[in-house]
Amino acid sequence: MKEIGHGAEAIIYLGKNVVKDRVRKSYRIKQIDERLRKSRTRREAKILNKLTQINFPGPHLHKSDDKNMIIEMDYIKGELLKNVLEKKDYKKLCEEVGEKVAILHNNDIMHGDLTTSNMILEKEIFFIDFGLSVISKKVEDMAVDLHLLKEALNSKHYRIAEDAFKHVLKGYKKKSNQYKEVLTRFETVEGRGRYKGKGD
Repeated sequence: MKEIGHGAEAIIYLGKNVVKDRVRKSYRIKQIDERLRKSRTRREAKILNKLTQINFPGPHLHKSDDKNMIIEMDYIKGELLKNVLEKKDYKKLCEEVGEKVAILHNNDIMHGDLTTSNMILEKEIFFIDFGLSVISKKVEDMAVDLHLLKEALNSKHYRIAEDAFKHVLKGYKKKSNQYKEVLTRFETVEGRGRYKGKGD
C-alpha cells in the first residue's frame, strides 16, 4: 500500500481500497489514547454506514477494526473540489454543496471539517473524511458546521468566497428541514466570531 495522506490523527494508505490508520499519539497517556482512537474509529464507521443507508455520495465502508484502529473504505476517483471550484461554474457547485450539507444535517450528521479539500468532484460532488464527524440533532452544531465551511471558503477561495457561500445557503435552503432555525443560529455564531476577532 502507498501512503497518500497524513493528517493530525491518521495516516491514509491506498491499495485496492483506502485504509485509514489511526496511529498512536505518544504524547497521550496510553489508556486515554487507545480509548480515544477506539471511540473515534467506531464513530466514523457508524457514520459511514449511515451514509450508505441514506444513499449519500461518500465513501462506502468495507471494514472496521477498532482493535487495530483501522477503517477500510472506497477510493473515490475524481478531482478535489478545491482544485477546480474556481475553474468551473462555482455557483452551481456551491449550491450542490449546500444541498448535500443539508441532507447530512437532516440525518443528524455533522461533518465537522467541511472544506473543499474534503470534497471530490466526479459526476457529482462526494464528501470524504468523516473523521471529525458526530451525530447530533442540535441546531447549534448545524450552524457551526456551516460557519466552518464559510471560513474554509474565505481561506481557500477568497476571490469568490462571499458569492460562493450565498449559493451554499441557497442550496441548503432547498433541502434543509430546519433552514430558518439554522440560519438564525448561524448568524449568532457569526456574531460570536466577529466579537472574538475584535478582542484579539
